[in-house]
Amino acid sequence: MLPTIDWSRPWYDSIRTAAGLLSAGVPFIDTLNQQAAALGLRNHAGLATHFVPQAALPDGTAYEAYIGATGGVPTRENLHDFFNGLVWLTFPQIKVQLNALQAAQIARDGVGKSRGPARDGATIFDENAALLVVRDGPAGQALVSALREHQWQTAFLEMRAHFGPDAQVWLFGHALMEKLVAPRKAITAHTRVVLADDEFFTLEHTGRRHWIDARVSRELAEHGLSTADFMPMQVLGVPGWWPQQDAAFYADSSVFRAKRQAGQ
Repeated sequence: MLPTIDWSRPWYDSIRTAAGLLSAGVPFIDTLNQQAAALGLRNHAGLATHFVPQAALPDGTAYEAYIGATGGVPTRENLHDFFNGLVWLTFPQIKVQLNALQAAQIARDGVGKSRGPARDGATIFDENAALLVVRDGPAGQALVSALREHQWQTAFLEMRAHFGPDAQVWLFGHALMEKLVAPRKAITAHTRVVLADDEFFTLEHTGRRHWIDARVSRELAEHGLSTADFMPMQVLGVPGWWPQQDAAFYADSSVFRAKRQAGQ
């Protein structure tokens, strides 16, 4: 399973450090637990975050509620849950806040057939989110505006020099990471914009990761979450993330679709 992952791909930059800390030849639940203990990870109730086999989840108990009540993260031996574990090690504060939101909603409303906008937003974030960190200034605002309006040529070609100096993409969703093991042009992230000051772009990788974890978790705690907080962005459209990103590449309207107008 794990040899299918190409760690040189730029979309794995966010979790590559965590992956490098895992011990080869050790069952990945065990090695995830070693790292979680070393980092002192705890959930919103103060319980130690740890990884348990999926069979530990009692029948009829919601996954998110179980994590909130026990600190245990039910984990299967597959790529989906492997990436989930790496995200827990990489962005633990965001994961804790998402779980706290989910657990609170379940405690209030039960599981039910419909999750509601808050739980839907948390699920989308957890599974398929990318974080677009942009410099809070005219260049960053113009880039975000172009992406929100689906002006793909403007954002990815005309403004591509801003990716790096003024904008960085950090993947978060573990299902998104799993899909990108076999990359396809149409793979699209639910993207959350994170505004950053100039200092962020002077930090080294670990410092930027900690900054993102703290900032986004605080935003979630203060403002909550809904499905309206995301915009679509094609992962292979990110400048430098795929070869031959020329005008013809972005002209593929089956992938880089025009924005629907009101009433359509």
